[in-house]
Amino acid sequence: MLPKISVVIITKNEEKFIADAIKSSKFADEIIVLDSGSTDKTCKISKSLGAKVFFHKWLGFGEQKNKAVSLASNDWVFVLDADERITKDLLLELDKVFCGNKINAYAIPRLNYFFNKPVRWGGLFPDYSIRFFNRNFGSFNKVEVHESVEVVGEIKKIKTHMIHLAYSSVDEFLLKQKKYSQLSIKRKSYIRMIVSPVWTFLKILVLRLGFLDGWRGFVIAYVYAKYSYWKYKP
Repeated sequence: MLPKISVVIITKNEEKFIADAIKSSKFADEIIVLDSGSTDKTCKISKSLGAKVFFHKWLGFGEQKNKAVSLASNDWVFVLDADERITKDLLLELDKVFCGNKINAYAIPRLNYFFNKPVRWGGLFPDYSIRFFNRNFGSFNKVEVHESVEVVGEIKKIKTHMIHLAYSSVDEFLLKQKKYSQLSIKRKSYIRMIVSPVWTFLKILVLRLGFLDGWRGFVIAYVYAKYSYWKYKP
């Protein structure tokens, strides 16, 4: 049986996604939305659907999520992005396997949608990340981007995936990866700038069978190669 849970979501201008994220979280005892300055209807929609809405200036992904977690009333939190959805099947499995006195965190797979279709190859599935955890034993590391939860104690992997509506267009994908590359702290190197993109492209498309996702697999490999190029470019 699941404990009392707080679903935690950080937002900025997420009116396109936030309603369905909150609706998929209605099982929770409370839903916390921490906004960092939306100029659209994100906060209005969130409040209308019963979420508790707070504001805090942007701290970086890891710190912002830690701030949101600190606002929760319950020890057990499920950290959700606005473009993610918690499925009924995932809840059923969590309810079945939950044993809070032994496990401090649960790693959950994500099924990523690229350009309106699920992608299962290229190393992008099952895409595990810790999202459901006891905040007394876990917190996000303090990085600008690609943050993750660090946990003291045992972690259990869940089989049932959640949904991630990653990117609806190639342009959106490219722009976001360029932004992430600027936030990523890596030592600049001309050698890595040349070698890493080639390796990234071949790894995703060939070694991890990204070509089985058709043209989407090719685009994903190309864009992540570009990300690698931008990340190491002096």
